[in-house]
Amino acid sequence: MERKWWHDSVVYQIYPRSFKDSNGDGIGDLVGIIEKLDYLKELGIDVIWLSPVYDSPNDDNGYDIRDYEAIMAEFGTMADFDRLLDQAHERGIKIVMDLVVNHSSDEHAWFAESRKSKDNPYRDYYIWRSANEDGTLPNNWGSIFSGPAWELDETTNEYFLHLFSKKQPDLNWENEKLRQEVYQMITRWLDRGIDGFRMDVINLISKTPGLPDATVPSGALYGDGGQHYINGPRIHEFLKEMNDASFGQYDVLTVGEMPGATTEDAILYTDPERKEVNMVFTFEHMDLDSGPGGKWDVQPFNLQKLKENFTKWQVALHEKGWNSLYWNNHDQPRVVSRFGDDTTYRVESAKMLATLLHLLKGTPYIYQGEEIGMTNVAFESIEEYEDIEIRNMWKERTEQGASPAELLRAVHIKGRDNARTPIQWDATEHGGFTTGTPWLKVNPNYPSINVEQALADSDSIFYYYKQLIALRHQHDLIVYGEYALILEEETDVYAYTRTYENETWYVYCSFSKEKVTVPLSHDTSDSVIGNYNESPLVSKEELVLRPYEAIVYRIFR
Repeated sequence: MERKWWHDSVVYQIYPRSFKDSNGDGIGDLVGIIEKLDYLKELGIDVIWLSPVYDSPNDDNGYDIRDYEAIMAEFGTMADFDRLLDQAHERGIKIVMDLVVNHSSDEHAWFAESRKSKDNPYRDYYIWRSANEDGTLPNNWGSIFSGPAWELDETTNEYFLHLFSKKQPDLNWENEKLRQEVYQMITRWLDRGIDGFRMDVINLISKTPGLPDATVPSGALYGDGGQHYINGPRIHEFLKEMNDASFGQYDVLTVGEMPGATTEDAILYTDPERKEVNMVFTFEHMDLDSGPGGKWDVQPFNLQKLKENFTKWQVALHEKGWNSLYWNNHDQPRVVSRFGDDTTYRVESAKMLATLLHLLKGTPYIYQGEEIGMTNVAFESIEEYEDIEIRNMWKERTEQGASPAELLRAVHIKGRDNARTPIQWDATEHGGFTTGTPWLKVNPNYPSINVEQALADSDSIFYYYKQLIALRHQHDLIVYGEYALILEEETDVYAYTRTYENETWYVYCSFSKEKVTVPLSHDTSDSVIGNYNESPLVSKEELVLRPYEAIVYRIFR
């Protein structure tokens, strides 16, 4: 496989609203990011992925873009952005932007024109339909953010499609003129000097012609339209065209967020010969604790399912494509609360989860605060949550008679605001995030979990992440080695090997609050990294793992 700079890179995602506020208005901003670049340099990351900083009315926290080539006033100016880009590059850190082109804001100039009349030149930039003859909606698709996927616009008495919020109308990718405008916009950002794109729900841009009705899942109000827009009929054609017309001409990182993409899909999307994208974000491991009722139908964590899923992706893409590795992002709850133990063994389990992920093959993504073990938040009232997905779900389900207490429990476990509470920089008011009133409340545990405390403790989660990042930069085995699952039947331990040339690493990760004994078949004299200061208990045939222990051994053959 031809080596690329992003193969051994580690990406750090910044959600700007919640990262660092420099001016006291309670909202994180670009200057705040600049102020913390040395912190990120100390951590050792190579790339910053910035969640959207474009001009937006903020219906969905910036994922509803009003102007693709302007900066949101709350975040600063284009001059601030250029300074961030220069300052990051001076430190050897690249900047990847969010690309949101499945939909725009309904306040975008294109949509303002599109809704004026049926014969407006921009009408076909979006997806418009008349009601059915019986007055029903154009089809039965549901919005991913609850409710129907259609909104009536009274100016022309037609409906527009919105897979997400009704303020996020879907762009019509069947329109070649629209596609060319998007590619030109991408190219202008690349010419400005950015280093790539994370591509928001990019595999939803091709819809089945005719937009047919979808199957309605049991108990649901609307059809599951995903069967008609996930990995749609022209998606590979559109991605190849985009690559040829824009980022394919630059040495940049591209990662497609692709809900519903299988390993077979990912091989096609990421095969270097096909020239589509470098890697994809899969959601399969993020759905393992979801029940038949979807995300809010929370199920107990099952380690065997996680092992099966990671192994499937590691094996399928080896030498054929490229994996992206992540536990957290702005849409997911905090991993230490989700798959670890965020109380007694918070530090140990956070380090264990980091070990497991960062020694897999692929490009790792760290989400802000993950490196200090930030946890989920349990606000007592639904009014304290800001996320549109949470609020829409709450309204729809309480109206259907669901128990508010059960819904709040699900929000505490799976809600997106778990990831969006501001970064806890120190133990001062609001965690040192702002001198004003934060846009979203800071997790109350900030006095004990914060960056200042982590930097002062040489045994902290932060310094463990720093070690893992340094190991990836130093060892081709982590970047290119072959993966194999071992101890497959162990219910509390995830163990695997990575092999490259004459070297094999054995990675053991316990998910148990108790000691666990596993069989050994190799020498244990050369340990690479572990999350306990004392050596593990070993005999010639057995390894005793302490609660949430991670230990890695190296063998030369």
